[in-house]
Amino acid sequence: MDVREGLKYTKEHEWIRVEGNTAYIGITDFAQGELGEIVYVEVDTVGDSIARDEVFGTIEAVKTTSDLFIPVSAKILEFNTKLDENDGDQPDLVNSDPYGEGWIVKIEIEDASQLKDLMDHEAYASLIS
Repeated sequence: MDVREGLKYTKEHEWIRVEGNTAYIGITDFAQGELGEIVYVEVDTVGDSIARDEVFGTIEAVKTTSDLFIPVSAKILEFNTKLDENDGDQPDLVNSDPYGEGWIVKIEIEDASQLKDLMDHEAYASLIS
């Protein structure tokens, strides 16, 4: 299982990569493996401010549909157009490159102090082992 250093993780299997006051969010390699083939990602919250642990979108696999939870209070700035059915229509990037091209949203962090409540790569690796 691929768990990357330098990211923060949630118990719901989202990751966050912080770059200043903005960040990228996706699902972990473990999560995509559990879900199986991703066929659709929906994010209709671009422009919205979302409170920590609230749903910002959904991800649909052949087997199931799961909610996506925001790890910190933030404004949704952008949905990855490569995943959008109206643009790139490549939701399988979440499977093939979950920490890179398969990122889901770009956010503006509204409360950076909440980052301290997230897991580092070692804690997340322990959770999924």
